[in-house]
Amino acid sequence: MSTETKSPLQKRRIIVGTVVSDKMQKTIVVKVDRRVRHSLYEKYITRSRRFKAHDEKNQAKIGDLVTLVESRPLSREKRWVLQSILRQGVQSVEANV
Repeated sequence: MSTETKSPLQKRRIIVGTVVSDKMQKTIVVKVDRRVRHSLYEKYITRSRRFKAHDEKNQAKIGDLVTLVESRPLSREKRWVLQSILRQGVQSVEANV
């Protein structure tokens, strides 16, 4: 019988979303969409929620697809930290050219 204990990093939730604002210092706002089936009409509805996340190096830009990892409370509304940028948005690519 093995007694494995999970490290604190394995218990943290990870979400994927799109950056909708990067105007704050070291903070981004990420919109996460999910599709839900309506109970009566049985159509799929897109529900979205916005999360504030810590971006230490200010590297994420509007339109980027990013992954966030759950962390301790960093401010009144910030409970997530930027883990990685999966895909750069259209505005980010145009700025580099």
